[in-house]
Amino acid sequence: MVVALAFAGLALYSVLNVIVGFFIFAAAMDSSGPHTAYVAAGAAVLALIGLGGGIGLVLIRQSWTRGLGLGLMIGWALWSILSAGICTGLNPSLYG
Repeated sequence: MVVALAFAGLALYSVLNVIVGFFIFAAAMDSSGPHTAYVAAGAAVLALIGLGGGIGLVLIRQSWTRGLGLGLMIGWALWSILSAGICTGLNPSLYG
């Protein structure tokens, strides 16, 4: 059950990452001023959802919350690694 919920958490984070990432990059492209604040805010929101929410769910210590929390954290890590930090706002070239 924990493994299935980990995959569900991964899918949930992936959907949230696409939605938040789309709006952050759209806001960054539309603004005439510095866009780094939008990207930094998006990176903070995605880290808070993935890592903060994942740790919070794991600390509740029930079987379904543990799997979902691990899935959120795994999703954040996979998106960060596979996209070289572009999808989660960790890539330094986004801020230059």
